[in-house]
Amino acid sequence: MVTVSRYPDLAHLLDDAAANFASVIADREAHVVLTGGGAGIGVLEKLRDMDLDWSRVHVYFGDERNVSVDHEDSNEGQARRALLDHVNIPADNIHGYGLGDGRDMDEAARTYASILPERFDLHLLGMGGEGHINSLFPHTAALLEDTAKVVAVSDSPKPPAERVTLTLPAVHSADRVWLLVAGAEKVEAAEKVMAGADWKAWPAAGAQGREETVLYYAA
Repeated sequence: MVTVSRYPDLAHLLDDAAANFASVIADREAHVVLTGGGAGIGVLEKLRDMDLDWSRVHVYFGDERNVSVDHEDSNEGQARRALLDHVNIPADNIHGYGLGDGRDMDEAARTYASILPERFDLHLLGMGGEGHINSLFPHTAALLEDTAKVVAVSDSPKPPAERVTLTLPAVHSADRVWLLVAGAEKVEAAEKVMAGADWKAWPAAGAQGREETVLYYAA
């Protein structure tokens, strides 16, 4: 079941999500999955200004486009510019996909799966207007994957077409799953998530954490 935290605007959502994120990673080894998008990057920018110890935090990425990390479309690159380049996180604790150099996508997926922890402490998720999360779009093979935690995508309906993504089995391995959702264009999808709609049509409705699932929502 999803718990809904409503906010009057994006700024309040970011403040609350960042404060709660800080509580998750405080004084412990933590494995967290970051997400792109306006709200996801906004949370990272908030965290940059907080006095936190990142030395025992391991970060992963929900998905990545087949571009180099210095490309403007790279989720890892955006996360580095927003947060990771500005805090005391060890370089070895940043677990990227290593794409953009012609590497075989299926090989990249297998390699990434091999470094994942058994469980995540927190998986942050953005959401598209049609309900997609990571690179899991409605009625696609990647969304329907029920075993592998990482798969390559060659036909993403949202450009660029080539990506590597964590799957629902990976999402379900997280203790906490937080959906960060803001904007009028996402109202219908957010309502579908709250109503427990068919996840094959609305992928975000299939995002469930082992201990909690929270929709941080500013319409």
